[in-house]
Amino acid sequence: MTVIADSARTTPALRPHRVPADGLYEGARVLRRTPDGRQERPYELFGVHPLARTIGAEIHGLDLSRPLTPALRDELNRALLEWKVLFFRDQHLTSADQRAFAAHWGELETNPLLPRGAGEDVVRFDKAAGTTPTFENVWHTDVTFRARPAMGAVLQLREVPPMGGDTMWADMAAAYDNLPAEIKERIEGARAVHDYLPGFARFYSPEQLAPFQETFPPVEHPVVRRHPETGRRMLFVNTSFTTRITGFTEEESDRVLRLLFQQAHVPEFQVRFRWRPGDIAFWDNRATQHYAVADYAPHRRVAERVAIAGDRPY
Repeated sequence: MTVIADSARTTPALRPHRVPADGLYEGARVLRRTPDGRQERPYELFGVHPLARTIGAEIHGLDLSRPLTPALRDELNRALLEWKVLFFRDQHLTSADQRAFAAHWGELETNPLLPRGAGEDVVRFDKAAGTTPTFENVWHTDVTFRARPAMGAVLQLREVPPMGGDTMWADMAAAYDNLPAEIKERIEGARAVHDYLPGFARFYSPEQLAPFQETFPPVEHPVVRRHPETGRRMLFVNTSFTTRITGFTEEESDRVLRLLFQQAHVPEFQVRFRWRPGDIAFWDNRATQHYAVADYAPHRRVAERVAIAGDRPY
């Protein structure tokens, strides 16, 4: 039998820990649905069925075509703040009903860059094989190129393909919570430029986009915004509209933005919703990003969206 001398029983040197290529630390995630210290209360006017740990819940027992009482509106708002996106099955609202529901949260917003449905504040996405692409297969927050981006949106699927066509949402408070401490320190107080041109250039020509440059000049928003109702910190940059971080070199801005954009891709921060005709999704645009999955060709997918005007991020 071979005897190994003590001198040979050396512990091999550990390889130095490396941050993965996407910039994210490996290991357990911090998954807080609500801010620390916020007391959760039961819901009395409807049922809540969570779909993921921090984001996304189905709401049961409501007919959204009926007017909301102040108490019901307030309880739904509490659920929206807690879950960030609410889903309502089998509603089949008219465009007028959809607008009336959304208007309980504020003035409705128009977007001249998107196709209209029944009314100037209703956007209609009618997609079939070979049609003009829209905001699919890209993570984004709606209209951050505005000085006051949308507070939220109410989306209804009119026609659903037999397979595919899901939508995903990401919790940007969880995305911020899980950043490495040194990255949080680096972006503290930083501001970023948002511009409509990069987001729309892939499906409009320069001639079509040019008339909107005066209407939508580039704007700056905080890289990390505070939610106006909960006070929670959230990442507020997105692939479609954020072009650079003010005061950073081009190289550093690109590097940091790539890392921040990647946070929306973490599965633990996401919820995925499989649509049926007549379903409604109501999301907090201040706290989320979303991604329409373009996997349903050659079938058709028809959706209508109403957006609610928002405030200036701080």
